[in-house]
Amino acid sequence: MRIQALDSVLLVVDLQTRLLPAICEGEVVLANATWLVDVAKNLNISVLATEQYPQGLGFTEANLRARLSDDSTIIEKIHFSAVTEGKLLKHANAHHQQWVVVGTEAHVCVQQTVLDLLAQRLQVFVVEDAVGSRKPRDKILALERMRQNGAEIVSREMVAFEWLGQANTPEFREVLKQFLR
Repeated sequence: MRIQALDSVLLVVDLQTRLLPAICEGEVVLANATWLVDVAKNLNISVLATEQYPQGLGFTEANLRARLSDDSTIIEKIHFSAVTEGKLLKHANAHHQQWVVVGTEAHVCVQQTVLDLLAQRLQVFVVEDAVGSRKPRDKILALERMRQNGAEIVSREMVAFEWLGQANTPEFREVLKQFLR
């Protein structure tokens, strides 16, 4: 199935200041997630973010946090799955049947959130180049497990081009100019 802009929400999981330095290629994960947030905002696609126990792990990385529309899009949590506490799905619209997921750690909070979204019969797309773990092997295993359970593993450009759907539109030209050089 293709990712449809009107049905999508982008979920940014726990890209927090004290956790990112421990993530393998954390700067790349952050850059790719930030790029996707910028594309989503440009296309008026909803963006939600979570913070795992911010008192201990810090807040969402400042540059990324500044891109989010307001603090109401950032959901604080203590469970590893963002779905467990019930706050996440309350912030999503009923038409958000497709969840594009980025963030850390792939084998903990991302994976548990993805498995719970799938259990809600939602379509989930995990952006491989925008998720990370401290150890590369944990990321690999998490991606395999999420795929086995029904998530589709995609790249950031796959998401962007599917959101766009076609060339020769003002949205395409704007995204091409700003993000796809």
